[in-house]
Amino acid sequence: MIEWNEQQRMIQGMVRDFVQKEVVPHLDDIEYNGVPPYDILRKMIKTFGMDVMAKQNFDKQIAREKAIAAGEQVEDKKKDGPSAGAGEQAAMTMIPIIELCRHCQGLVTAMGVSMGLGGGAIMSKGTTEQKERWALPLLTMEKIGAWAISEPNSGSDAFGQMKTLAKRDGQGGYIINGSKTWITNGPYADTIILICKLDEEGVSPQDRKIVSFILDKGMPGLEQSKPFKKMGIGASPTGELFLSDVKVGVDRLLGGSEDSYGRSGAKATFMQERAGVAAMALGMVERALELSVQYAKDRSQFGRPIGQNQLIQLKLAKMEVARMNLQNMVFRYLETVASGKLMTMAEASAMKLYAAQTAMEVSTEAVQIHGGYGYMRESRVEQLMRDAKILQIYAGTDEMQIIAIARDLLSRD
Repeated sequence: MIEWNEQQRMIQGMVRDFVQKEVVPHLDDIEYNGVPPYDILRKMIKTFGMDVMAKQNFDKQIAREKAIAAGEQVEDKKKDGPSAGAGEQAAMTMIPIIELCRHCQGLVTAMGVSMGLGGGAIMSKGTTEQKERWALPLLTMEKIGAWAISEPNSGSDAFGQMKTLAKRDGQGGYIINGSKTWITNGPYADTIILICKLDEEGVSPQDRKIVSFILDKGMPGLEQSKPFKKMGIGASPTGELFLSDVKVGVDRLLGGSEDSYGRSGAKATFMQERAGVAAMALGMVERALELSVQYAKDRSQFGRPIGQNQLIQLKLAKMEVARMNLQNMVFRYLETVASGKLMTMAEASAMKLYAAQTAMEVSTEAVQIHGGYGYMRESRVEQLMRDAKILQIYAGTDEMQIIAIARDLLSRD
């Protein structure tokens, strides 16, 4: 794949028009004035029929699972190789991410965590009953989801420093105590995937099992903080969760087992996040380059447009190289999905590392090209620069990506 096909370009144009009409006029409200972004996202989902497609796929999967449980013969979807529509479906997911990130990366973060991490975790690891109870409203964004793993002292070392504990209550249920922080959608989440450790007698803290629960807003003992004030992505509400003797039954244990969604499930979720960062960075770099080229044409100093200066031309040329590299990474990912293959840890982490660093470098240069105007909110390049920084932090810092790449490479025969 070296370019978008005709249908994909048509969808791209439609999404771009929607963003221009429905997102851009409200940027200041959702970025700086504390207006939650969810109504805008729901409107986009309904406009493009994403809720209908989500329900159709959901119904098919549930029907298949029930048929298997009833002992019926069900065709093995894997026997004929990868689905012909897998690549197309992945492309249709990437296009809205790219277009939204041209103006408001926070919307993608809020939507991705709710639908992808929250709803996705239940659909991949939940029981059929859990899927029917919780998943569909998350997949359509009728309800807001959160995925809670980070804690005040457990950023990159998410598992090693985890203090939130679930203890068996002796009656088939659990009691959870602890706190989570930097949780996307935390202040408004209706459904929360909570990852914690199992407190067992005789088991040392470092050897404790990782377990996950599905929690609902308003449960006794569960407190959700107000949104944090952040450097960037203001359109993505972030907050804390506090758990004080939160009682849950085994029906809320994700997958119905203490072994269903542990370290491996959480790590698989990280892989999913990392691949999406390249699409986010591509949208931001496209917009930064677009604004910089136009400003270089319009802004004159010493009697000529600044775009005629070689130093400015060098900056623009490097931006274009970065844009092409990111686009090729996105296309490479789509081809991998279409072929039914999985990216290695090194590939996913390398993509995330390059994309995050590139978005930061390009947006910084965009501010430099704009000079004093670039430091003003009105220019919008300052927002791109602030938003880009989080790509080097969440879903694994740059430093952790380097470690992941090296470990994967060194572990091969």
